[in-house]
This record gives sequence, structure tokens and C-alpha cells, in this order.
Amino acid sequence: MNKQRKTAITPTREENYAEWYQQVIKAADLAEHSPVRGCMVIKPWGYEIWENIRRHLDKKFKQTGHQNAYFPLFIPLSYLEKEAQHVEGFAKECAVVTHHRLEVGPKGNLVPAGELEEPLIVRPTSETIIGEMFSKWVESYRDLPVLMNQWANVVRWEMRTRLFLRTAEFLWQEGHTAHATKEEALEETHQMLDIYTDMANHLLAVYVIKGEKSERERFPGAVSTLTFEGMMQDGKALQMGTSHFLGQNFAKASNISFTSKEGQREFAWTTSWGATTRLIGALIMTHSDDDGLVLPPKVAPSHVVIVPIIHKEEMKEKVESFCKNLKEELESVCFAGRSLEVLFDQREMRAGDKAWSWVKKGIPIRIEVGPKEMDEGVVSLYKRTEDAKASMKMKVDEIKGNIASILEEIQNTLYERSKAFTTSRIALINTKEEFYSYFSEKNKDCGFALVHYNKDANIEEKLQQDLNVTVRCIPFEMGQEEGFCPFSNLPSSQRVIYARSY
Repeated sequence: MNKQRKTAITPTREENYAEWYQQVIKAADLAEHSPVRGCMVIKPWGYEIWENIRRHLDKKFKQTGHQNAYFPLFIPLSYLEKEAQHVEGFAKECAVVTHHRLEVGPKGNLVPAGELEEPLIVRPTSETIIGEMFSKWVESYRDLPVLMNQWANVVRWEMRTRLFLRTAEFLWQEGHTAHATKEEALEETHQMLDIYTDMANHLLAVYVIKGEKSERERFPGAVSTLTFEGMMQDGKALQMGTSHFLGQNFAKASNISFTSKEGQREFAWTTSWGATTRLIGALIMTHSDDDGLVLPPKVAPSHVVIVPIIHKEEMKEKVESFCKNLKEELESVCFAGRSLEVLFDQREMRAGDKAWSWVKKGIPIRIEVGPKEMDEGVVSLYKRTEDAKASMKMKVDEIKGNIASILEEIQNTLYERSKAFTTSRIALINTKEEFYSYFSEKNKDCGFALVHYNKDANIEEKLQQDLNVTVRCIPFEMGQEEGFCPFSNLPSSQRVIYARSY
């Protein structure tokens, strides 16, 4: 009988996927639960991942003419009430501020005092308050388009939370734009979706499917919502970001109007779009394994760690001097538009423990150096995409010239794995019986179902009640064919993606 290999993370993905996810975050030291229920503390290794995502997106936004600004955390209740669908969609998630100070109560405890004339909502999203400002800034067609983005935190009072995926407070960017024509606004909506999907593919190495949300699933108050969906290793979908065409709904609610070239008073056409720290959850669940986090090099906080192997104290100075020189050499290499980030692990602990700590943190390349390697003029190089104990010997003078291509290979390997996994678990389903069988509790290998669809929200509601399955998107690049909805037998011109989701 083959002895099962001991893994760094327990339970494994197969044993308990949800708990495995939490343990990967803990082992990689990414984040932890805060004293405030439903909120999280993002630790430095996790926050650096977010900073790299932010840096990448911020550059893309600015290249397409967008500017960063900042808008208030608090939104007057009356602003949210201007757009009925919007307030209905967020009402159950809003945190409300009703008082502006604390006083000492009769029992010596602090009690709220100074009731506000109008309650303030801690922003769940900023369409309404940004719309109020746009209404002041836009007078003429010459003031358009307005292309703005803000990096901020938002609060949505979630009851069932999970680190990075769903927390009461999270970090994100939210873009808001106003345009003179419908066509310009639609172009903007699609452009931002393309920026997001390019980021997912080339920075995060996550294969995604882009498309439009069904009417039942779209953003409250939007005319249409575009999305990009990734498949996690348990077959569930994760909505990784959205781009909304808001039509003139919010412009009318906030009176964002302008004088056109023809001298007519018209309402602007607006969009909004956003991505959050949920992207880190997508990274974890797409790439990681039973030994911990696996990071694509382009988004990793550091690319390489050098671990000295020192068995005798008299060799310490010689080995460490070699490691420091190697670190300086590698830091002169450029990869993906930035200098190589190289760590030299000088912690006072066993080399084996150091190595496993970096495996669990997901660093793309680990280099081990000891007296034996120095005498042979080689180092041991480990790629995180391969077995933790599988190394390749490389001459010292070869490393500098090859390290960037090795990192590129790791990046491409992770993307191709994500793509192969996702495409292998998309099932073409034509009957109701097939659908219910595919999403049954017995079928542990289900993923996405590509099914004909006739836009009936009642069918969507029943499938969610029966199987906890929803329409994830109406995909742009697959499923365009004539057929019949298997639940209504009505004609359909498009298959959609159904899946369980986070």
C-alpha cells in the first residue's frame, strides 16, 4: 500500500475545501479575522498582493484617460432614496450612522448622543453621492466625458463572512463615468470589462469567462451588468468584478444634465465598474495546492527567496556573503516591468522550516545555497509550480540570464492550468434531467453548465431554490446557437453559464 504523502495544509482540498481555503490563508499569513465581527485584518504579504493588483489596474485606468479622486465615506440617506431599485438592492446591507457623539451614561458607560437630523449611510457603493457631485460639475457637452475612479473601502453588512470573499468591510476601486451619448457609455462599459479580463488572464493567471448578467442578477438600478467569472478548484464560480451600463437612470435621479451641441438640455449616460480584494480569494482558490499558496510571479510580493543552508557555524559568514552577492545580482534583473524582488532569509531557524514556510507563502522561486553548492559552483532552484522537493541545479553564472524566463514559464504554466481545468469542466446540457443530475450532491466534479435560456426569472429562482444554482453570465464568446430552454421548452438563441457560486 502506498503511503499518502504528508501535506503542509490540513485538511486537503479533497477532504474539506472550505476549511482548506481558510488554512491556506493562515499558513501564508495573508489575513486574519479582526475583533470586529465580519471584518478582516489584511497582513503585509496579503496587502502587497493587493498593492500589485492596484498598481496594475491604476496604470491601465490612467492610460485610458481616467483620473483618481476621493468621495466621502458617508452618504445621506436621502441620496440613496433617489434611485428606488438601487436602495432596494442595498437596503439590507447598509450600516447606518444615527448619532455624532458619545456621552457618559447614568451607569458610567458610553451611550450615543447628538442624534443626526438625517441618518448617514456608510457607503456600500458610491453611485448616488458621486452622481450628486457630477450634477454640479456637468453643465455643457464640453464637460463630458467625466472619467473618475476612486480607491476606497466600502461596507456591506454581511452575516456570513469568509476572508477575502465576503466581508463586512472590503477594499476596492470603483470607477464612475458620465458621457454625452449612449454609444460612448456602452463603449466605456465594455472597455473596462476588457481591462479587467486582461488583468485576470495576464496578471493573476486566471482564465475567466466574460459575459452579461441576467436581469435577475444585474446590479441594482443598472440597465446591464457585464461580468467576468472564474472557476475555482471546487467547480464553483466566483464573480471577480463587474462593469455596469447605468443608462440614464442615475443621471435622472441625480439630475446630471447638460446642454448639447444643438442647445438641447439632455441627461448624461453613466457607467460604474469595480473590482475588490475578492481577487485575492480568486488567486488562492485557483492556483493553491495542499502545501499552501501558489502565486503567479507577476502579482507575487516577491519573486525569489534565497535560503542559506548552514550546518556549521564556521561556514555561516561565507555562505551568507555568497547569498547577499547573489541577491544583488538578481535584483538587477527586470521582470514584467519591475526589478526582481528578492528576499534573503536570515531568520534564526532550521533551513527546512524556512523552506516550508516559503512553500506555504507561495513564493514563485526558492533558491537554496550551502557549502556543497558553493564548492560545485551551482545552486538548487525550486519552482513553486512543481513538487516542493523537486529541484534543478543551476550554475551561478546562468541564473541571472535565465531567472526571468523561468518566472515567465511559471506564470504561463499557472494560466494554462487554470484554462485547462475550467474548459474541462464546462458541460453542454440539453435536458432538465441532465441538469438536475449534473448539479446533484452526488456529482462532486460538476462545474459550469452551458444551457439554453429564455430569460425567465421564475425559472432562475426555482433552480436556485432547488439546487443553489444561478445564471453566472450570458457569455460573449460561446453558446450563440438556436435551441430550446430545457425548463420551459421555449425557443432560445443563446446558451448561458449556470453554476454554484461564492
